[in-house]
Amino acid sequence: MEKIANYIDGALVAPQSNEYLDNVAPAIGQVYSLIPDSTEQDVEAAVAAAEKAFPLWSGLSVDERSAHLERLATAIEDQADELAMAESVDNGKPLSLAKTVDIPRGSANIRFFSHAITQYASESHSMGDIAVNFTLREPIGIVGCISPWNLPLYLFTWKIAPALAAGNCVVAKPSEVTPMTAYLLSKICEKIGFPKGVLNILHGLGHKVGNAIVSHPKVKAISFTGGTATGAHIASIAAPKFKKLSLELGGKNPALVFADCDFEETLNTVVRASFANQGQICLCSSRIYIERAIYDKFRDAYIDKVKQLKVGDPLEEGTAQGAVVSEAHMNKVLGYIDLAKQEGGKCLVGGERAHLTGRCENGFFIYPTVFEGLKLSDRVNQEEVFGPVVTIQPFDSDEEAVELANGTEYGLAATVYSSNVKRCHGLARQLDFGIVWVNTWLLRDLRTPFGGAKSSGVGREGGFEALKFFTEAKNVCVKY
Repeated sequence: MEKIANYIDGALVAPQSNEYLDNVAPAIGQVYSLIPDSTEQDVEAAVAAAEKAFPLWSGLSVDERSAHLERLATAIEDQADELAMAESVDNGKPLSLAKTVDIPRGSANIRFFSHAITQYASESHSMGDIAVNFTLREPIGIVGCISPWNLPLYLFTWKIAPALAAGNCVVAKPSEVTPMTAYLLSKICEKIGFPKGVLNILHGLGHKVGNAIVSHPKVKAISFTGGTATGAHIASIAAPKFKKLSLELGGKNPALVFADCDFEETLNTVVRASFANQGQICLCSSRIYIERAIYDKFRDAYIDKVKQLKVGDPLEEGTAQGAVVSEAHMNKVLGYIDLAKQEGGKCLVGGERAHLTGRCENGFFIYPTVFEGLKLSDRVNQEEVFGPVVTIQPFDSDEEAVELANGTEYGLAATVYSSNVKRCHGLARQLDFGIVWVNTWLLRDLRTPFGGAKSSGVGREGGFEALKFFTEAKNVCVKY
């Protein structure tokens, strides 16, 4: 059975404890590899390697750093099929999704920031004939990047790419639930001779290796994507140490469907937004609000589409819904399904574990599930389920739609479906979310700021926002 290794100072190494954790393939429910159970000692080694590498890496020209990142992006593309298979096995998602979304986006993230750093311009402020001010953007030093399990390579590269491009050295922790593609990225770095100590990848549990990264005095900034409770814990450690923090946290995202929408296009988009990656995307629409004039028609058509989603072996062509990521997560989602029934919700489709035959008979599968009749105050409408479970409800006015949409502690992403341009612009301003999509979903431009409001996060990722986060601004005033 393969033992995943940490990547420290340009080498693949065993954890200093020589202890390992089981890595389970969710589609078959069996252990298929072992994960380092890293500790504070491994973090110390990684920080020491990063500290040693920082003067050389930060001293490179932007063109030289860009060239290193370009080679890494190309190497990911060259191994795209292997990485996609690994992502599907490790996460349970359909292989087709890993091939078309996860792995291409992983290389795209690195290539985007390799280009972006060469276009980064300094600000200048003239004081007439007295003086001129200009702003330098200097790397912070050693930064920590902690990424989640739902889009493993996609979100891992989304963090490390701007950090590296800006001239920092990185100590990174992928989720212990889905470590395989980060490990394969380590092997790629070793193969292409990526500069030693610049990127260090540690595997293990959050309360051990994650806490050690966040707490380490030489780690000056933390970028984290994951649950809101974990984000609050990280903030409680990092804030008193005055570390820079970027927290991309949970969501309970609404979709507002108006009667004047493009019915078929909206229907297809809302189904995809509800159940892509088994609903395990922080941006998925989990609360569907439909204008009453088309409520019955849209609901019935929506349920028909959901029933057509094939739950099956992630490696088989035609599978739309793979396994959820783990047995523990499956049980959590099933618990919310039971709770929705207790709260008085009417289950229109799904509502139970899917039992497959053959290779996947022990896998962690759940049928796409839709509930009607729940109140906004019910827990299933307030708490992040992060699985293939959505609720639907009618509304009667724009004002009610906004009230429903804004009625949770979360504020990550909202979608509006309407052909009324004035309405769409007005709602975009009224919705308390970091992202508002109009007549689309998950259409991403990497130049744009990404992040949430309220309990959905602190700070912004993406484009120059990410490069700003991973640098310190220094004003230089020169008197004439």
